[in-house]
This record gives sequence, structure tokens and C-alpha cells, in this order.
Amino acid sequence: MSTENQEAGQRSISLGGLSLDPRATVIVVVSTLLLTIDYYHHFLPATGFAQALEAKAVERTVYYLVIPLLIIIVSFRDSPRDYGMQFGDWRAGLKWTAIIVLIGLPVLYLAARTPSMQAYYADIPRTVPQILGTSALDLFGWEFLFRGFILFGLYRIAGPNAILIQAVPFALAHLGKPELETMTTIFGGILFGWVAWKTRSFVYPFLIHWAINVFVILAAMGFLTGWLPA
Repeated sequence: MSTENQEAGQRSISLGGLSLDPRATVIVVVSTLLLTIDYYHHFLPATGFAQALEAKAVERTVYYLVIPLLIIIVSFRDSPRDYGMQFGDWRAGLKWTAIIVLIGLPVLYLAARTPSMQAYYADIPRTVPQILGTSALDLFGWEFLFRGFILFGLYRIAGPNAILIQAVPFALAHLGKPELETMTTIFGGILFGWVAWKTRSFVYPFLIHWAINVFVILAAMGFLTGWLPA
């Protein structure tokens, strides 16, 4: 972040006697509104559940990627690189992506075969290419919101606590999914935040999240039976 922007970020806004950081205020309010709009509204038409997922992925790209980037560039006048829009430490990023995914796969497979996970994911009529593409489109913006816009935006004033802060709305955004999945997201959110902080990039949490999401869906739908234990 440039010296000019750092100095601008030190200015505060007064609200009822409170001195608030302007960037942090915008980030908290905007991200909360975007998550709420995403939950309550579906703007793009869709026929069937699979198409509804694809339409929602497009909407989330606008909510969680395009709008935050416009705020960063136009309103904050910051570089997106300061919010994790870079490859950063790619060696560490690829290393931690591989470690976390490989360690997590056995546990994820067992979780995906539970009745609640199968009931949620197994009846979605999608092909493997649809699963790969829709998941990538959906999660790229999703990860930028939490591990880019919120994490790096709040890190300047909250320090490492920003890793914990961004994990809270991330976990709450999973309400409505199977309980087991939702309860683990607070820990997953912290881990993803740590990886983003460690690498200075949201790209590697995205890759981890995408791999996990695709694997769980495929396992729940039964695509992996036959070459993995039942």
C-alpha cells in the first residue's frame, strides 16, 4: 500500500462519538450487505437446480469479486495486490496447498459418505465438468471476499486478529448446509486465512477450497466409489 494511501487510511470518521477507520467500516458494511443480498435474492433465471447453481456462481462473481475490486480501485485507490490479488509466495502456496489437500482427503471422504452430506449433495444432477467449472467460478469470488477483501483490508488495523475475524462470517455463510460441514468451517476459515497471510495471496486458499469442494461433491455423489473404500 502506498504511503499516500496509508496516510489516507489513518484518517477516521466520527459516528456517535466513535472514531472509525473508513476502510474497515466500508469493508464490514459492504461485505455484510453482499452476503445478505446473496442469501435472499436470485436475479438470474434458471431452470432446474444445476442451472440455479451456475446462475448463483455468476452472481457471486459480481458480488464477491467485481464489487470489492471496484471499491478497492475506485474508492480506496489501492492496488488489488495489497488485498491478495497476486501469486505472492508461490512456492509456499503450492506446498501448503498440496499438504492440506492430501492430509484432508481421507477425512473428507469419510465425511462425504455420511447421510447428511449425501442427502445434500448426491441428488444434484451434474456432470464432472459442470462440477469443476461451477465450483471454480463460485469459489474464486468467494475466496477473494473473505481471504482478500476482508482479511487484508482489516489486517492493517486488526493485525493477525483479522485471520480470526474473517473466519466468523465465512462460517456463518455456510448455515443451511449440513451441520458437520458448517461446524468445521470456522477452523477451515482460520486455516485458509493463515495460508493467505503466509503467502500474501488468496489464490492458494481458493485452490484448497476448490479441491476440497469438488472432492466432497464427487464422493457424496458416488463418483469415487470403486477405487476408494466404501
